Amino acid sequence: MKRILLPLALVLTVSAQAQTTVNPNAKVDPKNNKVSNPVVEKPKAKLMSREELRACIDAQEANAKEAEGIKADQAAYKATAEQLKAEKAKLEVGEAELGKQVEAVRAEKEAILKAHEALTADAPKLDKAELKARNEAYLARTTAFGTMVDAVKAADAEQGVKRKAFSAKVDALDAQFKAIEDRTEKHYDANDKWKAECQNKAYDENDEKAIRKEKAAAAGK
Repeated sequence: MKRILLPLALVLTVSAQAQTTVNPNAKVDPKNNKVSNPVVEKPKAKLMSREELRACIDAQEANAKEAEGIKADQAAYKATAEQLKAEKAKLEVGEAELGKQVEAVRAEKEAILKAHEALTADAPKLDKAELKARNEAYLARTTAFGTMVDAVKAADAEQGVKRKAFSAKVDALDAQFKAIEDRTEKHYDANDKWKAECQNKAYDENDEKAIRKEKAAAAGK
């Protein structure tokens, strides 16, 4: 199951310090000046070393940066998909127009064949002048038909180039989606790793301040 990408909102919030709890019910024996219920100290939480804390902060910042990068990729993908929708609609209009041209060529071909049959059948009954006129009309029609066929072939070739270009763009969009999907999964893995190694881990606030100071100094260079 694919996980839904969420913005990072993970902050190192746990700062553990040694805590001492005094028992309010403790009583002092006046004879031996001993505490009947002695002070109880909680065990000190194990703090991350400065290097471990630095690694956690670096990972957190990298995850946040990666989340922004994925958002940018998703926005680019969406924009390209919308652009291809418009291009597809335009391509479909061209396909419909080409289909009409092809049907017109088929219809004209059938009409010419019928005209040829009729001329062949009527030829013996026609005088020389009328036969010549009908032959000339028939030849003119076949010549125009040839031009019509050439035009349809050219339109089909042009449409074929558009089809191929559109198909390549669709393939590129699919690859773009796959890349975003893979990048997102890796980001989730990195975020899970940060949670396992860093979230809710105790650290020294002085170490954090020192690390933040180092980073600020490095960024200012």
